[in-house]
Amino acid sequence: MSRVNNLLSQLQRYKNTSLPKKVKIVEMGPRDGLQNEKIIVQSEDKVKFINLLSKCGFQAIETTSFVSKKWVPQMGDASEVYSKIEKFPNVSYPVLVPNITGLDQALKVGVKEIAVFGAASEAFSQKNINCSIADSLKRFNDVVIKAQQNGIKIRGYVSCVMGCPYEGDIDPQKVAQVTQKLFEMGCYEVSLGDTIGVGTPEKTKNLMQALSQFDIKKLAVHFHDTYDRAIPNILVALEHGVEVIDSSVSGLGGCPYAGKPSGNVATETVVNSLNYLGIETGIDRENLKKASEFICGLLNRQNISINF
Repeated sequence: MSRVNNLLSQLQRYKNTSLPKKVKIVEMGPRDGLQNEKIIVQSEDKVKFINLLSKCGFQAIETTSFVSKKWVPQMGDASEVYSKIEKFPNVSYPVLVPNITGLDQALKVGVKEIAVFGAASEAFSQKNINCSIADSLKRFNDVVIKAQQNGIKIRGYVSCVMGCPYEGDIDPQKVAQVTQKLFEMGCYEVSLGDTIGVGTPEKTKNLMQALSQFDIKKLAVHFHDTYDRAIPNILVALEHGVEVIDSSVSGLGGCPYAGKPSGNVATETVVNSLNYLGIETGIDRENLKKASEFICGLLNRQNISINF
């Protein structure tokens, strides 16, 4: 009960704060969740998992990643999974692509939206995709141009916006620079990722202020809950006007290059917190529970969400 009481205490402080009336939750479980789980889920089970999530009311479910099987074996069946899932009306199924090869594979199976990513840390960029920030953005520019030529929507991610396992604290101005580049390329939205979960409410406030030149409705937040600070950080972001939150059902996964396991904030915890504050999400909690029980059963793992 201590986790529940602690969370309720944090939420109570925001009861009379001006917050968005409605928030969009982008479900990351099938991609950012499963990519860092030790057990590799079979393709047919991934399809069933995504179909269960599609019944929950999400507007967007990041489905898979068209990356090298050598580097991320959990995503080695991207084409098969994307081809076989049921595409629900009014739900987008974005996929992560690291390069032109990944984009070409995605186009072959009819992908309508992709995500590209840059890091705010040079060291993390080298460890993650083996090139500098500048080179990664040049690479993604070619991806974005081809995607636009094929009528594909593009979402951007910035990794390590609060801190890096190799560099330590990250200057918010570096985050702003990468964010600017992604918008200039043509991303319709940029998600700010606290990849290793070292963010604090104060760091979140400083980051939001550093990004004040951007349209807040085009920014999303992506917090990992390594030190149980994801919800406090989300609350600060909401206070600044953010209306899009990335999360992963039952707190699955994290980043395989983040140094230590650092799971995403659990979708259930986010939904419960927003409901408590009277913020609409459109998520069916019963169907969300079914999806969570299914994937946790396959992975033989505990659901780390906070339910109340």
